[in-house]
Amino acid sequence: MSEIVVVYELEHPAADAERHPRRVHAAPAAPGRPDAAGPRTLCGKDTFAMEKAHSAPPGSPPTSWYPAEYASLVCPDCDAVMEV
Repeated sequence: MSEIVVVYELEHPAADAERHPRRVHAAPAAPGRPDAAGPRTLCGKDTFAMEKAHSAPPGSPPTSWYPAEYASLVCPDCDAVMEV
């Protein structure tokens, strides 16, 4: 599989409120831009309004494709594709 970018589908809060992740998705990297998400997640959602997750610190081995603190928010469809 090509490079994967983790993106957050954000909540729609009231005005001036901080937006928090509502769901965590995986998306293929944009062609020629491994740091940017392509147009669609692995489950088919548009990534335009999604926020890219922060990268893990250099030298820290990833334990999964998504940040551990958002394990309960992982999109089951994206997770199923990542397990293949």
